[in-house]
Amino acid sequence: MPAYLCQHEPSITMRISTMQDVVIVAATRTAVGSFQGSLAAVAAVDLGAAVIRQLLAQTGVDGAQVDEVIMGQVLTAGAGQNPARQAAIKAGLPFSVPAMTLNRAAC
Repeated sequence: MPAYLCQHEPSITMRISTMQDVVIVAATRTAVGSFQGSLAAVAAVDLGAAVIRQLLAQTGVDGAQVDEVIMGQVLTAGAGQNPARQAAIKAGLPFSVPAMTLNRAAC
């Protein structure tokens, strides 16, 4: 660092870590239903959990190997906080697996 910016050496030590390989093993989605159709009584979290369980069965991946769950849900009202996290737990993934819900409503 140039002397005119700092009169002493920075005391903060930064550690740079390398990212592990990122692998998307599979992706899928739930069935598309119609308003008040056959899926109306099924909670979005339950649909998400079913998708996660199916993906794990389809790919043979152990739930403990999952690093993160990212799911999308357009209408999240009434679903509680972070439906992706709820779905991951309902699907049997370890509590240590983080999850994130995306909402990108198309207008």
